[in-house]
Amino acid sequence: MIGRNEGDRLIACLRSLTGQVRRIIYVDSGSSDGSADRAAALGAKVVALNMEKPFTAARARNAGVAGALADGTPEYLQFVDGDCTVAPDWVATAIGFLDDNPDVAVACGRRRERFPEASVYNALCDREWDTPVGPATACGGDALMRAVAVTAVGGYNAALIAGEEPDLCLRLRRSGWKVWRLDAEMTLHDAAMTRFGQWWRRTRRAGHAFAEGAALHGDGPERHWVRETRRAVVWGLVLPLIAATASLVHPVGAVLWLTYPAQVARLAPRMGWTAAAFTVIGKLPEALGVMGYHLGKIRGRKAKIIEYK
Repeated sequence: MIGRNEGDRLIACLRSLTGQVRRIIYVDSGSSDGSADRAAALGAKVVALNMEKPFTAARARNAGVAGALADGTPEYLQFVDGDCTVAPDWVATAIGFLDDNPDVAVACGRRRERFPEASVYNALCDREWDTPVGPATACGGDALMRAVAVTAVGGYNAALIAGEEPDLCLRLRRSGWKVWRLDAEMTLHDAAMTRFGQWWRRTRRAGHAFAEGAALHGDGPERHWVRETRRAVVWGLVLPLIAATASLVHPVGAVLWLTYPAQVARLAPRMGWTAAAFTVIGKLPEALGVMGYHLGKIRGRKAKIIEYK
């Protein structure tokens, strides 16, 4: 479990795991609200992440794995974010599935937003979590994994500021393992997004993840996040530049801006008008995330985590 200043959400997360797991490792990333002490009081082994180094969730998860392995090698590891609660039967359900399917390394289920009605942004998150059941290419931050598989591929890529789970799952699949999404309730998540700026930063982070994932693995047969990166660049950078230039050259050129509402109308029958609109608008912050990644590479600067809370 990883977290920082999660307050009562952390306590709820810890209590949701009581009776489901043998040990709880809580990795604290510099909390100032007493989270570490409260977790220890509830029986968790607390690992204080070294905050002198740049924070990444991947580095925190690796620290948790190291903390678990220090007390012996477990067969399974349940990863969870501190702003989530775990469904009562999830761990047993996931373990049962992995026991019956020795070629599967990762089992994930349905992550839901706790308050999807609180904002359109929370509702969009809830929709995002609802991925197809069956073989999957990736999981999110909450998942049950085989410890031997995770350690064999070197754990999470600690340098990634986003997209660390798809990166890990890709390396696991390349090693012959499978990732599976179960038709089972797994976790309740609290995105706590009530402002447009939060959604914008979160979407920009996704663009960064697309670009870095494509740079690392895009040459492989999976073409990891190549399509997503190209879509972000085309819709969030190239088309706006062309439309703006055409509008300056001749007033008729402004008709190119109608491409955006046309795209929303094309997507709406499949995903609804709200999700379609935000999908199209989201290409702008995604493009900024792609550009930010590549500019950082050119300048030789390490990327800093993009937080939305």
